[in-house]
Amino acid sequence: MIRVAIADDQQLIRAGFRALLDAEPDIEVVGEAGTGREVVALVDRERPDVVLMDIRMPDGDGLWATETIVADERLAATRVVVVTTFELDDYVARAIRGGASGFLVKDTEPVELIRAIHVVADGNALLSPGVTKRLLERVSVGLRDIPDPAALAVLTDREREVLVLVGAGLTNEEIAAKLYLSPLTAKTHVSRMMSKLGARDRVQLVVTAYETGLIAPGWQ
Repeated sequence: MIRVAIADDQQLIRAGFRALLDAEPDIEVVGEAGTGREVVALVDRERPDVVLMDIRMPDGDGLWATETIVADERLAATRVVVVTTFELDDYVARAIRGGASGFLVKDTEPVELIRAIHVVADGNALLSPGVTKRLLERVSVGLRDIPDPAALAVLTDREREVLVLVGAGLTNEEIAAKLYLSPLTAKTHVSRMMSKLGARDRVQLVVTAYETGLIAPGWQ
C-alpha cells in the first residue's frame, strides 16, 4: 500500500486528488494539508511514502516545506512531488534543488498522476536528467554563487567523468557508449556516486554537478 499526503491551499483540488486516489486499491491517502506548516506536521506524524506538494501555500510555502522534509533524516523515505500550474516556473527548479523527486502540472491526466505516484514510491525520479538540466539552465535562482568543487573530493576521476554526463542528461546506456563502458558498469558508477554524495536520486546528481561548478548553465 502506497501512503500519500496531499498538500494544497485549495480544498477543491485536494478533494479532487483524494477522490481519484481513494479509488486506487493500492493507494491510501493518509491526510491533507492546506499550508506549509500543516504538511510538515502531517508528514512528521504519518510518514507517507509520497507527498503531492503545491508550491504556493500560506504559512510556509511548498518550497520551504519540501526543503524542511528533505532535510529531516527521519523522513528520508518520504518522496515529494511538486504539483504546479506551470511546467517551468522558477519555484519548480528551486524545489528540485531542494530535494523534490519530480513535478507534475495540475492538469495532468489521472492515469499519469497514478503512474507518477508509483514511480516515485518505487524510489525513482519523476524527472529525467535532461528535463532537470533544462530547468536549472533556465533558472539560476538558488544555484551557488561560488561553486564548491571540494564536495566532489570523494569521487574518483572516472566518477567525475560520469557525473558530467549525468548532468548533461545522458542515460546510462548513452554514458556507457560515450566512455566505452558496459551499461552495467555505468549504472554501478551512478549508484556509487549517489551513495558517496548522499543524493536521493539521479536528479540530485544533476543538481550537484551544477552546484559544484562541474558543469555550468549552457554547457554542451
